[in-house]
Amino acid sequence: MKFPTVTVVLVSAALLFVLWEQTREPPEPIDASRFINLAANPVERSAAVDWVVSQIPELCADATGQGGGSELHSRCASESEARTSGCRRMIYDRFPGVIASQAVFRDLSITMMNCLVPRSGLIE
Repeated sequence: MKFPTVTVVLVSAALLFVLWEQTREPPEPIDASRFINLAANPVERSAAVDWVVSQIPELCADATGQGGGSELHSRCASESEARTSGCRRMIYDRFPGVIASQAVFRDLSITMMNCLVPRSGLIE
């Protein structure tokens, strides 16, 4: 029986990549000011989506009218976290990989916010 050299090399490379990925510094959090001049400084779609996901506590506070300690706010946040992967897939299918205009960023962020924290009724 032949030794599975290729398999061993691929598995070793995968393990090294996982170890390297875990020892890297976490990326800097994105500030809203990053999205001011997208024509001159475009942003990747994933960065914009990550920023919207980081806004879930504020979105839930706005939607529920209650602060972070309430049960309604906690339920909203946990439901939004559960929707995150489905919303990301939907956004990745609909929007370009590089966001280079305010209009596209606005559409992306509103669509993502509505997916994460759906609201019913009239908008005030």
